[in-house]
Amino acid sequence: MNIRILDLLEGAKEAIGLTVIIDVFRAFSLACYAFDKGVEKIIPVGDIEQAYALKENHPEYILVGERMEKKPEGFDYGNSPMHLLEADLRGKTIVHTTSSGTQGLANAEQASEVITGSFVNAGAIVRYIQKKNPESVSLVGMGYATLYQVEEDEGCAHYIANELKGIRTDFDKMLKNIRETSGARFFLEEKQHYAPREDFDLCMNLNRFDFVLKKTVKNGQMELGKITI
Repeated sequence: MNIRILDLLEGAKEAIGLTVIIDVFRAFSLACYAFDKGVEKIIPVGDIEQAYALKENHPEYILVGERMEKKPEGFDYGNSPMHLLEADLRGKTIVHTTSSGTQGLANAEQASEVITGSFVNAGAIVRYIQKKNPESVSLVGMGYATLYQVEEDEGCAHYIANELKGIRTDFDKMLKNIRETSGARFFLEEKQHYAPREDFDLCMNLNRFDFVLKKTVKNGQMELGKITI
C-alpha cells in the first residue's frame, strides 16, 4: 500500500487511489455529528451560489457552512458542530459548503474513491482502508481556507498513516500542540459566537464514531453517505 500525504487544493487535485480529504476544524467533524443525529444525506458543494440555488429549489434543505469561519448570509447554521447539536436533523438533507473541506471534495477528480477525514472517525477510516486494501492511498489535509497548512489536518493525516503502518502516535502530545497552535482560536472571546470553544473538544474527540463518510456523484451532484465499519 503506497500512502501519500498531500496538502491543500493542489493536493486534492493530485490525489489518486482511495483518497481521504481531511478537514478537522470543522467541516468533516461536523458532518459526522450531523449523520449521528439522523440526517438523511449531505450535499457538499464548493460554490456557495450552488448552495443558494439548491435552497431556492428545495426550501426544506438546511444550509450549513462558512466562509472564513463565519456563517454566510441566509444560511441556517454555520460550521459549528456545537450549534448543529441543537438542531432537529432526523431525515433532513443538509447542503454543506466550506472554505476548505468541501473544496477538496469538489477537486479530487482523479481519485478512485473519496472519503472524508477527521479525528472523530479516524479509527473507522483506518479500518475501512485496511478492508479495502488499495494499492494507493492519498491523505489530503485541506488547511485553513485552502491557503496554508494547519496542525490539525497535518496531524490527522499522519495519525491515519501511522495507524496503517502499525506505528503508535502520541495523541495526547498532538492534542496539546494543536490546542496551542491552530486550535487556539477557539478560545478567543471575540470568536465565541461562530467558533465556540466547545467545537475544539468536539472535533478532537478521537474515534467517537464508527463510520466513514463516502462521496458519491449522482447526476453531477456530490453526496455524502454513511458506511458503518
